[in-house]
Amino acid sequence: MRGRWTLAILGIVLVVAGGLLAYVTQTAGGIRIEDVRFKGAKGNTMSALLYIPANATPQLPAPGILAVHGYINSRETQDGFAIEFARRGYVVLALDQTGHGYSDPPSFANGFGGPDGLAYLRSLDFVDKDNIGLEGHSMGGWTVLAAAAAMPNDYKSMVLEGSSTGKPFAAEGTTTWPRNAALVFAQYEEFSALMWGVDLARDVTQSQKLWGLFGANAAIEPGKVYGDPAAGTARVLYTPPMTHPAEHISHEAIGYSLDWFARTLKGGTPRPVDDQIWFRKEIGTLIALIGFVMLVIGTFDGLLEAPMFSRLRLPAVADGTMPPHAAAAGRRWTAAFILSAFIPALTYYPAFALGGTFVTPSAFLPQGITNQILVWAIINGLITLALMRFAPKRASRGGLIGQSIVIAVASIVVGYAALWLADLAFKIDFRFWIVALKLMSAKQFLIFLIYLIPFTVFFVVALHVLHRNFSTMDAPRGALYLTNILALTLGFIVLLVLQYGTLWLTGKLFNPIPDPGFVPLSTIVAIQFVPLLAIVAVIATFTWRRTGSSLPGALIAGLFVTWYVVAGTATQAAF
Repeated sequence: MRGRWTLAILGIVLVVAGGLLAYVTQTAGGIRIEDVRFKGAKGNTMSALLYIPANATPQLPAPGILAVHGYINSRETQDGFAIEFARRGYVVLALDQTGHGYSDPPSFANGFGGPDGLAYLRSLDFVDKDNIGLEGHSMGGWTVLAAAAAMPNDYKSMVLEGSSTGKPFAAEGTTTWPRNAALVFAQYEEFSALMWGVDLARDVTQSQKLWGLFGANAAIEPGKVYGDPAAGTARVLYTPPMTHPAEHISHEAIGYSLDWFARTLKGGTPRPVDDQIWFRKEIGTLIALIGFVMLVIGTFDGLLEAPMFSRLRLPAVADGTMPPHAAAAGRRWTAAFILSAFIPALTYYPAFALGGTFVTPSAFLPQGITNQILVWAIINGLITLALMRFAPKRASRGGLIGQSIVIAVASIVVGYAALWLADLAFKIDFRFWIVALKLMSAKQFLIFLIYLIPFTVFFVVALHVLHRNFSTMDAPRGALYLTNILALTLGFIVLLVLQYGTLWLTGKLFNPIPDPGFVPLSTIVAIQFVPLLAIVAVIATFTWRRTGSSLPGALIAGLFVTWYVVAGTATQAAF
């Protein structure tokens, strides 16, 4: 039995090692991190991480920065900025927008939470109220602009990362508002039409809307400071060669914000802009995420030895209690693989369009992105059911439902406990870039229960057919894992390669649906499908090899994916 728990123990080691690396990085130089909750002006609860450098005291207040993530992200998404700001002596409030993370829904309410965040930052006695900066990525830019509009004299400068003044969600920019604004707008931005009214992001220098902000009547020169910092009218544009989601995991983009606040705020600690250590935290939380996956399947493996799960254990083929498996072969295998890999990708944009149009957020289904994923899952579940009769037949193993539910729940509960302890000890979630596994709030747990059954049913159907087509006990282990991973992810890999290849060559994504905001957002969401479905394939393959049944892995996948999606996106309806 000790051998069966080896994988779980290794998972714990990785969670601890990754957590320690992340913690040491984000607290370097004596930075203290507090998980704070505070009331907004309308009685709503707001959530944030507060980074307090050692130099910040009531006797010697330090400059402060409000840092805000973009849509369907959370307070940790801007941790690269927060860590580097704090290392330079700034107090940083990394805010959860309304309806995101642990801030009360609905999203988009109360200026996205920006005015509440700025008011809270200014209330801290160790913050220099005459030197406050605002920084936001994407919708986080609109959040800090809402704060600037509500409290026009209560900040000194701002950095907009991949964001914009004006419609659709902010006041129009002028030569005097907002104060001392730097804009980082990447050359391969997916939202150039939505943000600045230009078809290609690299043409943002020609945007009439941007000219109004800069007071220019000709192309804006990147890197040139327009206006007067002393008068609050300074403007600068940076155009790094990257995409929209890359801006908040970029040394270059973070460096621009460090340089701008060093110019426009007083009281920071001088440090070269290329002296950045934040990426070590990303590596640490990635190691912890890998450890989480190992812990979950290792817990499953260890529990399988308990007498109560004896019926789940893989019967011996030789003694006749389990017939040998037959998978698809030849052209049938090829057809099954192509359909498994590419139908989910081909239905992705249409399903998201249907979900966004007909399954809008409500009290019963309160998360817009989750609803779109749900519609995609229902469509693909129905297609898979229709194709199931073409998959090789398998003898079913009865009487496994109860034990499968118990072991799946137990495995996920152990993983959840590991994340809770990591948050308690290290103030982290399990993440890399935009892939993030977070603890659920009480409200999110209730939402999780709403979506759990339909997502789980999808995985029960999809993984059952996956194993009938490709999984046999005599297949080489590595080949089986690779086949199942590619069967679930290859279509999305090809979709993303085509989209970002087109963006690289032409300057914009190809757009099958005429909506300037739909395809960019959906494409960015699709990036997460690749690692998420790869993790599902690993869990499904591991548990199938141990049990000969697709059910335990499907139940774990349903629990894991529903948790991941619900905790990591926005809640648009009050709940």
